[in-house]
This record gives sequence, structure tokens and C-alpha cells, in this order.
Amino acid sequence: MPNVSGVRLLLAILVAVAGWYVLRWRSLERGRSAARPGLVDLTIGFVSNFFDTLGIGSFAPTTAVFKLRRRMADEAIPGTLNVGQALPTLTEGLIFIAIVSLDLTTLVAMISAAVLGAWLGAGVVARAPRRAIQFAMGFALLSAAALLLARNLAWLPVDDGSALGLHGGTLVLAVCVNALLGALMMVGVGLYAPCLVLVTLLGMSPLAAFPIMMGSCALLMPVGGIRFVRARRYQRCAALGLTLGGIPGVLCAAFLVRSLPLNWLRWLVAAVVLYAAVLMLASARAPAPER
Repeated sequence: MPNVSGVRLLLAILVAVAGWYVLRWRSLERGRSAARPGLVDLTIGFVSNFFDTLGIGSFAPTTAVFKLRRRMADEAIPGTLNVGQALPTLTEGLIFIAIVSLDLTTLVAMISAAVLGAWLGAGVVARAPRRAIQFAMGFALLSAAALLLARNLAWLPVDDGSALGLHGGTLVLAVCVNALLGALMMVGVGLYAPCLVLVTLLGMSPLAAFPIMMGSCALLMPVGGIRFVRARRYQRCAALGLTLGGIPGVLCAAFLVRSLPLNWLRWLVAAVVLYAAVLMLASARAPAPER
């Protein structure tokens, strides 16, 4: 069982980070024209975060929707995802860290590693050229589609783990992998599916993945998101839509939905993500327009 005072301190840190993020985001956008997200942006935010709370993940399907709708330039998609999904994911982190018992050392170590990876990764992505981001996101979408396919076909490890914490070399391995996953988040690679695979392979309960993956994203996305805001490498209206529509989506999924058949939805998401991956890689291979 986790230390109660430690869990409360972690929850307080999440609340403080949320307040800091809102104030910092506003201060960096001061003086620019007001952005008003449209109904479609709000709907995307609600739906993606609704299913994100149920464990499907939001980055791959949201990327696919943005790409198919040509909502923004490809190089602005990673920043938009990290900026816009930060506050909904903070909400998820608060909920699942509060209700799921987990070894505090394991939880804090893996979250801290993901935040460090995100900080380093965001600096690289914010300066990366368009074509490099397109290739990275294309392969990220292919990986996400492969994980969804493996999950749908029951190729992933059976959910029979029972451990609620890691120790020694196993913990070191988990921390290193989570740092890499945090860095990949800045390219648009969702952390949920690979984190779920990681903790299951290490013998932990699949339920333990929820506070780890949501707590990791809850702290790394504001850290990376602010770097994207400062670099102006995101689309403001779409990001606001993800935020304002996403928080109600999280609350509805967490407190109103008790059970929902998700197998058919995972197949649909896998197909859409695979199609978007092909489009992204095709865009990356296309010759650059002449200046």
C-alpha cells in the first residue's frame, strides 16, 4: 500500500502544476488575438479524452483525425497534442492516483523519469524540421496501430500480474524505459499502450499501469507543452478545443461509465491510425515545395 501522506503530496503537486500551467500558458499568449475553438475541436477533445480515460489512449486517434481533416501543418501536431491534452490528462492523473493503490517509490520514480525524458524530447522536436517530424509521426502511428492490433488479437501478455511495485534492477529498467517513452511523447507517440505492455511484462497488475501512465503524462505534458507554446509550434484553437472539451470527457468516463464494450472501437481506431500513418509517411516522402 502506498504511503498516504506521500500520495497526498503527489496529488498536491499535480494541482500546483495545473495552476502553474494555466498561468504560464496565458502569460505566453498575452498580446495575441483571442482563439475560439470550434464545435468540432471541442468534440474531438471530449471524445478522445473520454476513451483515453478508459485506457485506449488519445494521441494516435487524435493525430489521425487532425491529419485526415488537414486541421493544421503536420509539424504542429505534436505540440498541439501536448499543449491541449495536458489539463485533461492532469485530471485523469488526479483521479487514478487517488483511487488505485500502488507502491509510491515505483510511481514517483517512473513519473519523474517520464518528465525528464519529455523535457529533453520537447527541445528537440520544437526545433526539428518538418520532414523529420512527419517521418517520426508516421512510424509512431504505425507502432500504435501494431500495438492495437496485437492487443485486439490477444498477442500481448495475459493480464495475470499481481505486483503493485517494482524493486532493484527491474525498477531501474522500468525507469529507463519510461524516460524513453516520455521523450517519444513529444513526437506524438502515446505513452499508454507501451507503458501498459511494460508493466505487464514486468509482472505488475495491469491496473497499476493507470496511475503510472496517467501520472507520467499529467506531469510531462505541461512541461513539454510550455516549450511548444514558447516556440509557437502548435495550433491554438485546436489545443483549446482539446482542453475545454477534454476535461468533461474525462469526468464522464471516470464517474458515469461503469462498463463499455471497446473491442469494436479498438479495431476501428487501429484502421484509422494505420491509414493516417500511410498518409503521414506519404507526405514526408513528397518533394518539398520550391521556395
